[in-house]
Amino acid sequence: MGLVAPVTLRERGVRLEPLALAHEAGLRAAAADGELWKLRITSVPEPEATRAYIESALAMREQGHRFAFAVVNDATGQVLGSTSYHDIVPAVKRVEIGYTWYAKSVQRTHVNTTCKLLMMGHAFDTLGCHVVGWRTDNFNFASQRAIERLGARKDGVLRGHAPRRDGTIRDTVMYSMRSGEWPEAKAQLLYLLEQHAQNP
Repeated sequence: MGLVAPVTLRERGVRLEPLALAHEAGLRAAAADGELWKLRITSVPEPEATRAYIESALAMREQGHRFAFAVVNDATGQVLGSTSYHDIVPAVKRVEIGYTWYAKSVQRTHVNTTCKLLMMGHAFDTLGCHVVGWRTDNFNFASQRAIERLGARKDGVLRGHAPRRDGTIRDTVMYSMRSGEWPEAKAQLLYLLEQHAQNP
């Protein structure tokens, strides 16, 4: 399995569990909440492509390149979205966090911050990663702001890097965080979650 082994992570009512075909219906419903597949700057699957999306993630897991999670409401079992470790490089203990999307009804809630706390904590504290990275579309300004709020540093922009779903070519903004920066970032994430709990 390499650096990332199957694991289930829980915190503040959110559960991250290994993505499986059993999540197909829940994932389709989450994507339908806001018709997220219509956004040109995301990789959310269209309803009829949900099974293929999961199968692709599972194939990449077998190859050691990506480990996808279903994001689940821990109390109800409702699938809220998906997120992944990807571009996993065991030799330098580096992972990236991406392929992240959530049902519109849970966007701008504590869900994303909780997921990042779980995944960054697992990467740095359990897997012993030296670096965690992120990448996003140059026009996905909301994603860039969210990554920067985590305390990640902007590394640069890869121009003409990857195709979008509409056939245009995107520039990709790259970010990273080193292990020595994690304690301060963790403190900030915990602070943000406490603030949200007091002012939901």
